Amino acid sequence: MPEALLEVKDLQGWYGESHVLHGMSFTVPAGEVVTLLGRNGAGKTTTMRAVMGVLGKRKGSVKYEGIETVGLPSNVIAKHGIAYCPEERGIFSSLSVRENLELPPIVKPGGMSLDEIYQLFPRLKERANNQGTKLSGGEQQMLAIARILRTGAKLLLLDEPTEGLAPVIVQHIGEIIRTVKKRGFTVLLVEQNFHFASTVADRHYVVEHGKVIDTFLNDDVKANLAKLESYLGV
Repeated sequence: MPEALLEVKDLQGWYGESHVLHGMSFTVPAGEVVTLLGRNGAGKTTTMRAVMGVLGKRKGSVKYEGIETVGLPSNVIAKHGIAYCPEERGIFSSLSVRENLELPPIVKPGGMSLDEIYQLFPRLKERANNQGTKLSGGEQQMLAIARILRTGAKLLLLDEPTEGLAPVIVQHIGEIIRTVKKRGFTVLLVEQNFHFASTVADRHYVVEHGKVIDTFLNDDVKANLAKLESYLGV
C-alpha cells in the first residue's frame, strides 16, 4: 500500500449516550480516492465527523501525516490540512457564490486560486454574483466542493456528494473528483452508490455497525460484485 496520509485505528464515537462507532480502522493512502461504503446508519458520516473533530465524543487513534489528532479541536485539525464537505452542503444563502467561495480561510499554501476554481466549475463563474438561494442542488454541491479547494487542505472529506442529483450532474461530480486527484489531492468519500464510487475510487472500505467489515481494491470490484451487493442491500 502507498504511504498513508490518514490512519484510523480502533476509532470509537458517540452521539450523547449513543455509541455509534465500534472500532473503525482503515487507511487512506496519499493521492488516492478512498470510499466508505455502507447502508444508511452504518456510521459513515459519523466517521467523517470524528476524523474532523466535530463529533461530541471519540476515542482511539486518527493520525494525519503521522500526527495524532484525537484530542485536538476541529479548527486545529483543519489547519493541519483536512477539509470537510458535509452532506447538507452548508451554503450561506445570504452570500453570493463568490462570497461563499472566499469565506473559508486559507490554512496552508497550495490551494486552488479563484481563477482555477472557475476553470474547473465554469457554472460557478457564470453564477458568481448570485445568492446561494438561487442555485440548483447540483450547483450548491459544486460550490460546497469548490470552496474547500481554496483552503490548501490536502485531504478532502466528501459526504454523499451525489445524493439526489441528476445523472448528468453526478457525472460532472465524478469528473471533478478525478481532476482534483490528478492535482494531488487525497479524497475520502462517503457513498451509498458504489456504481458511482467505482468510477472514481482506488479502494473501498465497507462499513457496517460502526466498523469496517471488508475492503476491496477498485480493480477487484467486478469479481466481488455479488458480495458487495449483499453488504449494501442492492
